Amino acid sequence: MKKSWRIVVVVFTFGLLATVSRADTFTAAGDPYPPYGDPNNPDGGLGLELIRAAFKTQGHSMTMDYVPWARAENGIKNGSYDILPFTWRTDARAKVLLFSNAYSVGNVRFIKRKGDSFEFNGLESLHGKLIGTIRGYGYSDAFGASNAFQLENGNELMTNIKKLLRQRIDLTLEDEIVARSIIGSKDPESLKNIEFAKTPLSVNPLYITVGMQNPKGQEIIGSFNRGLEIIKANGTYDRIFKKYGMEKTGR
Repeated sequence: MKKSWRIVVVVFTFGLLATVSRADTFTAAGDPYPPYGDPNNPDGGLGLELIRAAFKTQGHSMTMDYVPWARAENGIKNGSYDILPFTWRTDARAKVLLFSNAYSVGNVRFIKRKGDSFEFNGLESLHGKLIGTIRGYGYSDAFGASNAFQLENGNELMTNIKKLLRQRIDLTLEDEIVARSIIGSKDPESLKNIEFAKTPLSVNPLYITVGMQNPKGQEIIGSFNRGLEIIKANGTYDRIFKKYGMEKTGR
């Protein structure tokens, strides 16, 4: 009896150590999205700090490649990358991507030239407008399907801000927190010449996503969700938001 008990303990201990010692490094990709993902921030930005902290509780780590959004989204679908760290939900994406629990939320607002009387009041209020968008972004299903206005794609926000101020487009749009961060770092003078519409196009939760074809997809999402709950419970989540001077969101 005594000998058998020792064997069980050894087997159990070996199995536990094998489980705990397993660690993966996931590859994330996306375009710069400060304050959530900032290539100029040595800590990565608010979103990357949250995501890495969540994965760390599960023994995992993550690297980040900054590439144009459309390339990152295609890379997730074909297996070149593991994670899109800053994803808005759309019906089209839900067919090919696995979504985590939301870790933050933002207001996507139209940006106009200072003094423009435009206020967003439903998609009909955009009738006849030329709107600068970012290639590959999923603003909302209804917005993307509407024919009441024209869209002009660009690769990044500052391209659209320059077009807006040169009156080449009527409006552009972005999460307000992200837009203020990007414009403030790239061209702070432009902030004096633009305004944000009061009513948002959408209130968008922010998720990490993984391609449905990724064999580790469910594991990645499950690990993140478990870690997110842990960092919320132990105060890490709140501390990271406070570090960036932002109100806690995504609860």
